[in-house]
Amino acid sequence: MAKILQRPLLLLTVAALLFSTVPFSNAIPFIVFHGIGDQCSGGVSNFTQLLSSLSGSPGSCLEIGNGEKDSWFMPLMQQASVACEKVKQMKELSQGYNIVAQSQGNMVARGLLEFCDDAPPVINYVSLGGPHAGIAAVPKCKSGPICDIAEAFLKLEIYNDFVQDHIAPSGYVKIPCEMTKYLEHSQYLPKLNNERPDERNSTFKDRFTSLHNLVLVMFQNDTTLIPKETSWFGYYNDEGLDTLLSTQQTKLYREDWIGLKALDDVGKVKFVSVSGDHLMIAYKDVLEYVVPYLMQTTL
Repeated sequence: MAKILQRPLLLLTVAALLFSTVPFSNAIPFIVFHGIGDQCSGGVSNFTQLLSSLSGSPGSCLEIGNGEKDSWFMPLMQQASVACEKVKQMKELSQGYNIVAQSQGNMVARGLLEFCDDAPPVINYVSLGGPHAGIAAVPKCKSGPICDIAEAFLKLEIYNDFVQDHIAPSGYVKIPCEMTKYLEHSQYLPKLNNERPDERNSTFKDRFTSLHNLVLVMFQNDTTLIPKETSWFGYYNDEGLDTLLSTQQTKLYREDWIGLKALDDVGKVKFVSVSGDHLMIAYKDVLEYVVPYLMQTTL
């Protein structure tokens, strides 16, 4: 759920270094959040360097705990809390920064944006394949002991309190026809999306609508996110899987629970569709849909 740019990253990075034109000294910094089962080293580090080279902006991947392991087993509320404290300690972000988030990393990024008190402002936010409205099935896991443990827990029942406390993606699984269980027991997404009528928090909405730009990238052939339209906040009708609602048809949008409609009304939301499976973004699409939002030089 977290591999991006499965192409010769070394060659792309070299090309980026040759054609980078924006000086670091005037650029707004950015941070990258990786997806589930990944870590900041390796491919995500290369992707961060590529974005930095192309945009001329200083960037870093923000690691939460033990990377791959904690992306599965640390509850998302705790991951967002760790991100909050780390960002507040990074002096280079104190005047504002941009975010690029991959897959589940968007759950952490949005938690940072909405829940973190006294944090520096987020200017532009680029979401790559984010499960913003939830997913109707647990993401696939690679083979290995971490997957074996995670899958054993998930067999207990997705809205079991123990599972919610110990398996991160359970916090954004949203099964149609089980909305009562979801709203009562899901520990993360209902809060993030202001879904509980008696618990809606205007501060979360205010922070979300403070964004200058929100770029929502959906992968046309995504087989990881079910449905893929969750990347745009689209989702199934509460009654089942037969009806898929567009972003604008959902209650979250129409009743503006988090300010998505308010941002869209003033042209700050970019709904982007690119070819490829989950996170398989082409170089040309990085140049067109990601890099421009990292090149701003003044707040």
